[in-house]
Amino acid sequence: MHAVILAGGKGVRLRPYTTALPKPLVPIGDEHVILDIILRQLAAQGFRSVTVAINHLGTLIRAVVGNGSAWGLTVEYAEEGAPLSTVGPLFGLVDQLPEHFLVMNGDVLTDLSFECLLAQHITSGAPLTVATAPSVSKVEFGVLDVREEHIHGFTEKPTLTYHVSMGVYAMSRSTIARYPAGLAYGFDQLVLDLIERGEYPASYLFDGLWMDIGRPDDYDEVNRTFEALRPRLLPERSAVSVA
Repeated sequence: MHAVILAGGKGVRLRPYTTALPKPLVPIGDEHVILDIILRQLAAQGFRSVTVAINHLGTLIRAVVGNGSAWGLTVEYAEEGAPLSTVGPLFGLVDQLPEHFLVMNGDVLTDLSFECLLAQHITSGAPLTVATAPSVSKVEFGVLDVREEHIHGFTEKPTLTYHVSMGVYAMSRSTIARYPAGLAYGFDQLVLDLIERGEYPASYLFDGLWMDIGRPDDYDEVNRTFEALRPRLLPERSAVSVA
């Protein structure tokens, strides 16, 4: 099994932590960085090769991860000459990827089974499978159902539940083969293009642990709770320590 980790972003929302470090290398707890945890999880679930897409401060990621042997993985790098958004880095890798593979952002901490996600994707035959999580939003106002300038309904401060992308995907090589290398392209654009073509992506609904480290508050919360979450993120502690 092969995984592509998207680690080329500047992490603007996480400044000042990302002023000198790429987001995947910000420390988690006393022993780890985000990318270390992800690589441990992939190795524990049977993945053996990884491509890391890098750009901003990519030399630091190369220096820390190296060839991946510390995790029992073979790691190679795809360096962007210019920002290619979230799916664009894959277009230049088509000839190097297996038919089915995992893609994930380099700033996600979750106890999702990447192996099961990829297996379901292969079985479903979908062009893309998106790991999705339920997100609950409380509306602080009364919501009106307005049609043709008349009110047909009213709900007082409703609670709405959405399915949101976790930043973890399973994909097929044939899905991206039609796009040219070097094209800056986002996952949102890919999903909308597939829908327009009638090639509907699949959803892999997950209600376990998922932490998107996007803002300083998110990062502080992860570090505050990491010791309690460690058994779920790292079921078996190994001798590898990267910090």
